[in-house]
Amino acid sequence: MKKLSLALLQSLLVTGPSFAADEGTHWGYTGHESPEKWGELSPNYALCSSGKNQSPIDVVDTISGELPALNLDYKAVKAEIVNNGHTIQVNFKDDANKLSLNGNTFTLKQFHFHTPSENRIQGKSFPLEVHFVHADSNNNLAVLGLLYEVGAENAQLSPVWAAMPKEAGQPIALKVQINPAEMLPEALDYYRFNGSLTIPPCSEGVNWLLLKNTVSASEAQVKAIEAIMGNNSRPPQAVNARVILE
Repeated sequence: MKKLSLALLQSLLVTGPSFAADEGTHWGYTGHESPEKWGELSPNYALCSSGKNQSPIDVVDTISGELPALNLDYKAVKAEIVNNGHTIQVNFKDDANKLSLNGNTFTLKQFHFHTPSENRIQGKSFPLEVHFVHADSNNNLAVLGLLYEVGAENAQLSPVWAAMPKEAGQPIALKVQINPAEMLPEALDYYRFNGSLTIPPCSEGVNWLLLKNTVSASEAQVKAIEAIMGNNSRPPQAVNARVILE
């Protein structure tokens, strides 16, 4: 598995997706900077066009792999929120939250949102998706994806939504601690597949875990983040020869 460079990992996890690539190359979700053009914007973004294990995907054909239960150790910790120009992101400086996978321990560094969802299930798109981004000691990434459907107001999102910066800028400390475990559904069944970053430079070798069960967010909550970020989703990419386990 190709590892992300330390510099890229640090910029992705600390500063946010908008600064994960070379700062001189702008990218976005519309026009000549749209996802279909990313691979042409910079040689550093070539994998966005040529990669064979790109994310997100539409989960259609799966194989039963008797996957182990997710091993999460999440707790309430201090966090900060940032509008980095491409997403609303919550960063954790405390390394208290952990994910165990394949005998490795991954630390939760941040989570961020996409509207509408980037991943799909059986062709279905969802109004909102959150990605919990973890890194291990060797700079490998594991991303846990959670999909939202429109329904009841989501109380766990409320403190994040109340602090969402309307303009891009520097991180702001949240007034309350965030417990990622409270954001998740009760049942943690999931799909597993190899993938990539869903933003330039689209680096591959990312462990993807996509939860099968959704949680709700109110229409007002979805519209609130849409009003700030607009559409910030990369379309599903070809699965190619990958195996999707469940």
